[in-house]
Amino acid sequence: MHRRRRTALALSAALLTAAPLLTACGDEAHPGAAAVVGGERITVAQLQSRVQEVRAAQQSATEKSGQYAQVVEKTGGLTRDTLQSLVLDRVLHRAAADAGVHVSRKEVQGLRGNLEKQAGGAKALEAGWLQQYNIPASRIDESLRTEIEAQKLYSKLGADPNTAQGQAAFWKALSKASQELEINLNPRYGKWDVQKSRRVDAKPPWLHTTKQQA
Repeated sequence: MHRRRRTALALSAALLTAAPLLTACGDEAHPGAAAVVGGERITVAQLQSRVQEVRAAQQSATEKSGQYAQVVEKTGGLTRDTLQSLVLDRVLHRAAADAGVHVSRKEVQGLRGNLEKQAGGAKALEAGWLQQYNIPASRIDESLRTEIEAQKLYSKLGADPNTAQGQAAFWKALSKASQELEINLNPRYGKWDVQKSRRVDAKPPWLHTTKQQA
């Protein structure tokens, strides 16, 4: 959807305050869950599997250059970024559904075809998305569906993605969807900021205690 999301959505416009953070879910309440979104669990195993997909693609892409270690170092936050994307994809899908937005397979194929032409072929597109967004070839169609959902949601809202007002309207819709989904993250991965619809690092309890005593 945008470049901030591909720390996270990869939109052409820059997309990706003070709503309270939702209570994070612990291992005791949701064993094995990395996050719970709309009552559905994203398990730690599912998250790790997605991360391994990216690592395997990165390793294959750097096999000849021997730069895999450097790539891993540059993407040290991959697990948290991947969870951010998994959750935000669900938030966007909810917001799009609430607005009556639907995406067809034909639309996804059409966008992919156009992007492949611009990139100079399917392999070039796959290499570019892996490098820029940490998205392996097998997940590109999923990502493009998200792209189209975001663009159509902007249109449905009558919002211009190139203006601050348009972006604010878009993220307001995502904030509403975040609230509806009652998102909880496992504390090891941080917390979910409802208003900003993004993962944030959780502050250790002792930081709050120190601040109160200061």
